[in-house]
Amino acid sequence: MNIAIVASATGNKRHQILSVARELGRDHHVTIYSRRDSAEGKPRTRVAPGVMLEHIDVGPLRDLSSTDVMPYLKDVGQYLSRRWNQETPDVIHAHSWTGGLAAVSGAKGLRVPVTQTFHSVDATHLKLELALGRNARAVIVGSGDEESALIRLGVPRHNIAVVPYGVDTERFHRQGPVATRGSRKRLLHLGPLTPERGAPTIIRALQGLQDVELVLAGGPELELLDEDREARRLRALAQQLGVADRVTLLGQVKRAAVPKLMRSADAVVSVPREATTGVVALEAMACGVPVIASAVGAHLDSIIDGVTGLLVPPDRPARTARLARELLTDPTLRTALGYAGADRARSRYSWERVSQELVRVYELACA
Repeated sequence: MNIAIVASATGNKRHQILSVARELGRDHHVTIYSRRDSAEGKPRTRVAPGVMLEHIDVGPLRDLSSTDVMPYLKDVGQYLSRRWNQETPDVIHAHSWTGGLAAVSGAKGLRVPVTQTFHSVDATHLKLELALGRNARAVIVGSGDEESALIRLGVPRHNIAVVPYGVDTERFHRQGPVATRGSRKRLLHLGPLTPERGAPTIIRALQGLQDVELVLAGGPELELLDEDREARRLRALAQQLGVADRVTLLGQVKRAAVPKLMRSADAVVSVPREATTGVVALEAMACGVPVIASAVGAHLDSIIDGVTGLLVPPDRPARTARLARELLTDPTLRTALGYAGADRARSRYSWERVSQELVRVYELACA
């Protein structure tokens, strides 16, 4: 199958797209089309066996917000139209509403099915997303929560296919190096340091925990933390609550170092207000580390409460502290959750499993 992916995602979502493309490339031909946002890279690059990344030279050489990229979507669509008239794909998978508009324009008159992933609902472009969702051959969502949100918007249920976001189980697994740690029990937060991602909630929870340290990995590089507003706020909060001596900010951690950092933790706490991908929880589960996660978004699918992890409402520090206390004082529970989480991540969320489910959706779209 010849698969065209139109991507304008950044960060974790871009990593997810590349990862699943590599898995699809084992048995299919995949081309990822993305607007060039830097001067680096060739026009066409083979990123893995069976996978080509093709840059589209339109607009400025920098990341653009969805609003800022809108004036260039017509040119992107015209480029795709020329390419796909030369080499017509069997199926097109557009990511985000901007990718969807470009893909629909490029596929006009080709009778090629277009599938769509939004990643998250953009409140300022609901009419566009609804139109794309109704006209796509399939709307691919990462969780049941995302499916429900699109149904409420008016996207027909029969148009929606749930294919979860995946985890690299070859990199994230139970056995492997462990980062250096002290004698205290360790909680780990990975990701941005903002209230939306739950970092202040975990610091507040630390008040109710004795002899427990919190490591926060995220934000800017270590040497830039003093200049970062969110980092300064967290340090001030920790000082105010009297837990500053038990809070460590690492700054941005290289991706290669994340598995060993996770394995050093007694529990990973991921309590954002929204969890589109739930990737931090998935990676911790794959490492066999117990997870305390907010009961939102993708977490509601990936985590079976009390079996593969523990769920807590977001912005609830006292309840988060209670769950952490129960977990950290019960080694049997930690072991059970760790083993069950690793088994679920490997069997349900591996890239191989995710790519197989995507291919089924593509085949139905083509049929």
